[in-house]
Amino acid sequence: MNKPNATLLLTGVLAGVTAVLLMLGANEQSSLSSILYAASALPILIVGLGWGNIAAITAVCTATVIGAAAVSPMFAFTMAIFTLLPSGWLSHLANLARPATELGGPQGQMAWYPLSDILLHLCAVVCIAVIALGVIIGYGPEMTSQMVDILVSSLTTQNPAAVPDPAGIAQAKAMMVLMLPMVQGGLWVLMLFTTYYVATRIVAVSGHGLRPREDIPSALRMNRNALFVFLAGIVACFAGGVPAMLGATICGTFGAGFLLSGFATLHLRTRGKDWQLPVLILAYLAAFMVLPAIVILVIGLTDTRRAIALSPAKPASMPPKTDTETKD
Repeated sequence: MNKPNATLLLTGVLAGVTAVLLMLGANEQSSLSSILYAASALPILIVGLGWGNIAAITAVCTATVIGAAAVSPMFAFTMAIFTLLPSGWLSHLANLARPATELGGPQGQMAWYPLSDILLHLCAVVCIAVIALGVIIGYGPEMTSQMVDILVSSLTTQNPAAVPDPAGIAQAKAMMVLMLPMVQGGLWVLMLFTTYYVATRIVAVSGHGLRPREDIPSALRMNRNALFVFLAGIVACFAGGVPAMLGATICGTFGAGFLLSGFATLHLRTRGKDWQLPVLILAYLAAFMVLPAIVILVIGLTDTRRAIALSPAKPASMPPKTDTETKD
């Protein structure tokens, strides 16, 4: 690991300030809030991938302190668990490597932490973050019931003739308590992975990153162990109460991972075909609907594996540019 120096610390501080400004912009611009929230992870990922753990830790600490002082401790905590800490952890995992010979690979090569495991960690971290936030705000049937009542009241005011029946309202309340954590967790996994992808490309262009550029359609798969976690989440959804809410969160976050894997498989299977572009466009547009999204998710479920990226090992005389770790 690189020793702390003024350049690393200053880079981390600037990244932390940028992350906070993007987060504050998200609070002010409701129309762009989702994009700005996800973009706030970009500075942390860039410094973590390009300058190492010291810069990433400095950025996370700087952003947390500024967020707590400028807004509130709750704002800083939410920002930390949803954006800062996941970003720092992903950049740390991406920089993990060990000699390929330890895995039975060729001499003179470094084996990098598999992208499938990075995606697995992302799903797990976001799942934990959503659960933690739910516990803090007291998420449950009472909260969602109030939300549905407000929505029904608003619709009734606009169109008094369109009054839903009590049975329909009760069904909507039962679905809402599971759908909110499922959708929130899934969307956040998709957005954070997209931000990670953008950060890797920026770092690669700048020449600071050590991790080799990977072929995403070939490498992006979910770890086989995620199948058991996803199955446990589905079973828990039928248990009712708190287990059902936990299961819905697991299904949303890990389901998003399998959805990403399904899209990567589609890219790989259509590669080189004349009709690849229209098929992919239709697939992405159709994914906004439930049934096509489930089909793509199933494709991801059927192809789980770990692809390990290799790169030439650096001579011992050359000092590392980043905090590349050796994983035991």
